[in-house]
Amino acid sequence: MKILMVAAENAVLPGGKVGGIGDVIRDIPAALAELGHQVDVVIPGYQHFSKLPGAKRVGAVDVSFRGVGEHLEIFELTSDKLTDGVRCWVVDHPLFAPCGSGKIYCNDPPGRPFASDASKFALFGVAVAQACIEQYWPKLDVIHLHDWHAAFIALLVRYMPAYQSLAKHRMVYTIHNLSLQGVRPVEGDESSLHAWFPQLHDYPQEIVDTRYSQCVNPMRMGINLCDRVQAVSPSYAREIQAPSNIESGYVGGEGLEDDLRRAASEGRLKGILNGAEYPKTKTSRYRLNQLLDAAETQLLQWVAATPLVTNSNLLALRRADIWRRTGGGAGNNFLMTSVGRLTDQKVTLLLKNMPDGRPALEHLLERLGTEGRMILLGSGDTILEQKLVDISARHQNFMFLCGYADTLTDVLYDSGDLFLMPSSFEPCGISQMLAMRAGQPCLVHHVGGLIDTVIDGENGFAFSGANQLQQMQNMIRRFDDILILRSQKPEDWNSIRKRAKDSRFLWSNAAKDYVSQLYS
Repeated sequence: MKILMVAAENAVLPGGKVGGIGDVIRDIPAALAELGHQVDVVIPGYQHFSKLPGAKRVGAVDVSFRGVGEHLEIFELTSDKLTDGVRCWVVDHPLFAPCGSGKIYCNDPPGRPFASDASKFALFGVAVAQACIEQYWPKLDVIHLHDWHAAFIALLVRYMPAYQSLAKHRMVYTIHNLSLQGVRPVEGDESSLHAWFPQLHDYPQEIVDTRYSQCVNPMRMGINLCDRVQAVSPSYAREIQAPSNIESGYVGGEGLEDDLRRAASEGRLKGILNGAEYPKTKTSRYRLNQLLDAAETQLLQWVAATPLVTNSNLLALRRADIWRRTGGGAGNNFLMTSVGRLTDQKVTLLLKNMPDGRPALEHLLERLGTEGRMILLGSGDTILEQKLVDISARHQNFMFLCGYADTLTDVLYDSGDLFLMPSSFEPCGISQMLAMRAGQPCLVHHVGGLIDTVIDGENGFAFSGANQLQQMQNMIRRFDDILILRSQKPEDWNSIRKRAKDSRFLWSNAAKDYVSQLYS
C-alpha cells in the first residue's frame, strides 16, 4: 500500500517538531514501513527545511491562490532518522514563512486568530493536491491528512473540479487536538475562504463553523469530508462525542460533537492509541548533581541566546546553586517532574486557586516539604510562565525551567520519582509514556489517552472529579496517598514503578490498527 501523509510538523527534521504531532509523523511511517507499506511524508518547508544539507529539489508546481498564480518548489530530504520505505518531502514558498524562517506556527493577535497560519496551510493544501495530480507520488492508495492544517485538501478534492480525480484515493483524517480548529471567515478578509479560492463558488454547509455561521472550520472539513476519522486514543474518541462542560473543564466535542457522533454511527470514527519508541539500550538513573549539571548547561545556553537575563532563568540558576550546596548528592530525596507546553489545557489544575486563595501547586509543594523537590520544564503562555516564576520565588523546593530542550527532557524522564500530568483534557499524551518507559510512575488526571495508558494503583496513579475544584482536591489527596505509599510500603511502590517501566504502547500495534481500521 502507498500512503501519503500530509502534516504541519515532522520530528524527523531538526526543528520540525512543536508538539506531539511531530512525534507521530516521525514514528508511525516507520511502523507502517515495517509492515511493508511505502509512506511519503510532506510538510511545508517554512523557508528553512528546503535549505537543510542534503535537500534535493525535485520539481515545482504552479497553482492559483488568491486569484493569482503561485510557483511552489518541491524538495526531497534525507535524514539518518528515516527508515527504508519512508521518504520525506517539503513544499516551499515565501508565504510559508510569514512570521520568520523556520517558524511552524504564528501567534496572531486575538482579533485575527489563525489568520497567518490558515493562509499558508490553505496554499500548502492546494500545492499538495496539485503535486498529487502531477504524480509526484504516483499510484497512491491513501491520502492521510493530519489535523486542521492539512484539511483543506479534503475540501479541494471534494468540491474543486481540478482536483476531484483524487477522490479515487482513500481520504483519512487524524484529530490530534480538537481544541485547535483553524476557524476563519468565509469572506471579507485576506485570510478567508473566498480570498484563497475565489473560484470555489459552492461549498457545503458541513464545513461552516457551528458557532460562527460566517466562518469556515477546517477541522470540520476533515471530519465531514474524509472516509475515515481517527482520534489518537480510544477514550478521547468517546469523550469528543459529548458536549463541552465548562464547570468541569471538560472540553468534549468543542462544538463538533454532532459531527463526531454521526461519524461514529457511520463507522467512520476510530480511536487508535499513539505509541512510543522503546530503545534496546537501557538508560541509567541520574543523581541530582548530574541533573543539576544538565539544567545549568541548558540554562546558560538560554541566557546566552538573549541580550537580557530573564527572571525565570535567574531564579532557576540560583535554585540549582542552592540545591547543589544543600544536598545535591543525596539519593533519597523525592523528585517530582513535569514536562509540557504551558497552556490552560496542561496547567489549569496546577495554577487555579483553591478556596484558600492559593494555587493547587503550592499545596503540592508544601506536602513535598524539605525532603522533596519538583522540577517543571515548559514554556508557552506568558501569563502562565509568570505565575510559575512567582511560585518558584516563594518555594525553595521548586525549580521552573522556562523553555524546552529534548536533551533536558530526557534527563528529567530518567531522573524523577513521580511524573505529574494534570491535563484538563488529553487527546493521547506522549510524556506519560516516556516517563513510564524510564520507570517513573505518573500522577495523571484520568481523561483521554491518560485513561488508556495509566491504571490507578497498577502502573501509576490517577484522579478525577466532577468539577475543577474536586479535581484539584482529589489530585492533592492522591498525592498524599503516594507519599505515604512510598515511605510506608516501599515494596508496593517499587512494584508500581516496575509495572510502569514494563508497560508497552507500541507503534507496531498502532500501525496494524491503521491498516485494518483506517486504510482497508
